[in-house]
Amino acid sequence: MVLPVEPEFEQALSELEHSLKPFLTANPQYEKALEIVQIPERVLQFRVVWEDDQGQPQVNRGFRVQYNSALGPYKGGLRLHPSVNLSILKFLGFEQTFKNALTGLSMGGGKGGSDFDPKGKSDSEIRRFCVAFMSELFRHIGQDTDVPAGDIGTGAREIGFLFGAYKKLRNEFVGMLTGKGMNWGGSFIRPEATGYGLIYYVEHMIAKACPEFSLDKPSTLVAISGSGNVSQYTALKVMELGATVISLSDSKGSLINEKGFTPQAIKEIAQLKLKGGALESIWKNLGEGYVYHAGKRPWTLLPTIHIALPGATQNEVSGEEAEALLKAGARIVAEGSNMGCTLEAVEIFEKSRKSGGKGVWYAPGKASNCGGVAVSGLEMAQNSQRLAWTTKEVDAKLKGIMAECYQICLTAGSKWSGEDQVDGVLPSLLSGANVAGFIKVADAMKEHGDWW
Repeated sequence: MVLPVEPEFEQALSELEHSLKPFLTANPQYEKALEIVQIPERVLQFRVVWEDDQGQPQVNRGFRVQYNSALGPYKGGLRLHPSVNLSILKFLGFEQTFKNALTGLSMGGGKGGSDFDPKGKSDSEIRRFCVAFMSELFRHIGQDTDVPAGDIGTGAREIGFLFGAYKKLRNEFVGMLTGKGMNWGGSFIRPEATGYGLIYYVEHMIAKACPEFSLDKPSTLVAISGSGNVSQYTALKVMELGATVISLSDSKGSLINEKGFTPQAIKEIAQLKLKGGALESIWKNLGEGYVYHAGKRPWTLLPTIHIALPGATQNEVSGEEAEALLKAGARIVAEGSNMGCTLEAVEIFEKSRKSGGKGVWYAPGKASNCGGVAVSGLEMAQNSQRLAWTTKEVDAKLKGIMAECYQICLTAGSKWSGEDQVDGVLPSLLSGANVAGFIKVADAMKEHGDWW
């Protein structure tokens, strides 16, 4: 047995290859496109030396994976986290390529970041790191080349420092980063976009699969993992619509309230997370009904879950936890995180879907969480026009993009899942997202002469 060299990337590739089997059997000429598209166009790795508050030099690894530019400039976030390595960034850039294709916007796929950890660092240390990081990255990015964005560890503060460093180095004010501040080129709805978009996608799933669990009903119980930007706005949108949020989590444990979180609790958690705090330090101050479980994720902690929305990081739902979700009555699992479910968990969900009846309908992150990068694309468009659209305009465009993405996945899943259409069995959104995204990228590459 050969151990995987890049496990996260190989998992993402394996998932795509499995979904593509029926399509490639009918269209074997695309096998060459699959062979080519899995290799990044360019991988950049560089040293980042910065000075801490004691005046000592510190060093981190910097990366940018420019995966595919068939549909437009490379587009994808910058992740700052100790876990960052080339395997994770390749998997994220690979997924980003097909995710961006599903938005219908002119964006290629890329991803980058560093193993730098912003937690516990002063603002001055983070600023010095961002300046050092950008002093190399600026050579490889630009508004028509590669447009990075935020990700785990890279919020508004970091984007501001990175943009300021780029502006000094290039002496130009252009939209070469997204997630910018509202008074210097940012877009309304961008902070909310991934969470809101996830819910807009899920609403279409619910309407088709289980209207009895509509999000306008307080009796609909929604379990969410994570407690960062994506999960916060996912929770707030669920509450705005009327359903009940019963969990959040972070890397140290899960916070449960079976009677439902309040918007005020989410706001307090958001303030905590801006300071790098953990849920275990705040839960007792949030009011009645909150229970903290150290070292556990939400999926095995609740007797009833109708909608499950993983929003933390990759591989956060295991096979065992997938079985627990089925037992708890979950009908929808949609990823707010990228590749939030393990292969084993996905297989369990897909098997339950094929059985009909009360199985889980699963949506992969490349489809259900594409709202974030979609609004980044809208931010790029606003920057090019030197205009700012209203909140209402951007939100309406986001809803339209998510509706179209859902329909694309539904149609392609019906055609290419390799299953005979049986009454009561829903199409595979996993197959639909993978096949539709792949076809769009592969066709553009063929027209560019990248394969023939």
